[in-house]
Amino acid sequence: MSDLMIKRLIYSAAITSSLGFGANTVSAEELRFTVWTGSEAHLKMLGEIADSFTATHPDVTIRFDTIPFGDYVQKITLQMAGGNAPDLGWLLENSAPAFVDAGALADVSETLKSADGYDYADFSQPAMGLWETSDATYGIPFSTSPFLVYFNKSLYDAAGLATPDQRVKDGSWTWEQLRADAKALRDASSGVWGFETFDGQGYGSRTWHTLVPIIRAYGGSAWEGSSCKLDSPLAVEAVQLFHDMVYADGSTVPPGEQGDFFSGKAALTVTQISRVSKLAEATFDWGLAPLPSGPAGDAATVGQAAVVAFAQGKHKELAAEFLAHMTNKENVAKMAAFFPPARKSVLEADSFLTSNAAVAPEQMTFVAKGIENGSVLPSHQRFPQIEAEARPNFDALWSKDADVPATLQKLCSSISPLL
Repeated sequence: MSDLMIKRLIYSAAITSSLGFGANTVSAEELRFTVWTGSEAHLKMLGEIADSFTATHPDVTIRFDTIPFGDYVQKITLQMAGGNAPDLGWLLENSAPAFVDAGALADVSETLKSADGYDYADFSQPAMGLWETSDATYGIPFSTSPFLVYFNKSLYDAAGLATPDQRVKDGSWTWEQLRADAKALRDASSGVWGFETFDGQGYGSRTWHTLVPIIRAYGGSAWEGSSCKLDSPLAVEAVQLFHDMVYADGSTVPPGEQGDFFSGKAALTVTQISRVSKLAEATFDWGLAPLPSGPAGDAATVGQAAVVAFAQGKHKELAAEFLAHMTNKENVAKMAAFFPPARKSVLEADSFLTSNAAVAPEQMTFVAKGIENGSVLPSHQRFPQIEAEARPNFDALWSKDADVPATLQKLCSSISPLL
């Protein structure tokens, strides 16, 4: 990785919390694996996969290091710059081109294709697009997860409103309808908001996750080739709708406020199926629905994350072995309870619809259809720089008097040279 790329990628450092799995004795070799989840359910599952590997590798331990999502790329890049790269980790789709271009990821193709019973061809080719070239494989998607709407059914029932999943059936589930529902369900007296952004981070690390699905439903896009499209009339209309939800309607959790759908303080949110684990002790009835449609129709958006081995890791061969173990058919099926898989045999199996006990099979069909029809978030070799240039302009949107068209025009002027 070049010094320039490192400097571009690093914006701040984060404190890492660690959770170790594997043998209890000091081992000759320790694999360090970075993740951004702190979910006990996720970490328990990862620990079980690690234990099944260390059972045949008794001199190995595997430590999962949790880094907060908003600091993830900056932190691991800082570790690389300091000569302390992780062995393996998760990586999002929008970071893939930059890391591949910088030579930061190890080619694991030989290990994967020679592993007994691995069946590399079982992975969906569209899902592999960002992670392989004609002669190299730089990661294996463990999650190809469509964005979903979570809704508080108890609040809907109390208000006598048709729920999002009911509206899906008659074709009336649109972004305008979501806006109307959020406004109707906002209850300032009890501290309940109508809508909360993606993971409550829609004005910071999840801005793209919040705006891109609406923009696509309105027929817009982030960019096409080297041309920025965020200032197009279609994109402006979509962003204006969200801005109005925040400032005209007062229904959406604004910057600096807390809503938290999972504790019952918001009626609606957008996130992914992995967050179902946060509802294990929910005190309200809830449900799932696909993203609303817009003037351009349905526009399913998929977030993708892969398991990668870092080129600067200290145990590259062993890391590739564990990557192969983690993404074999058995373990992909295990992860499918939280992370929709890229393996066709797992995704197409009837067992996928019942893989998560907390989610009804009918709701899991929304997940399967989203994977089949969805598009990943925008990605680019210079995405870290694009994100840095876009940040001040996105920040300028979050005021009541913001001029949305002018702000998006300025944003495009800022990022166009990078495209």
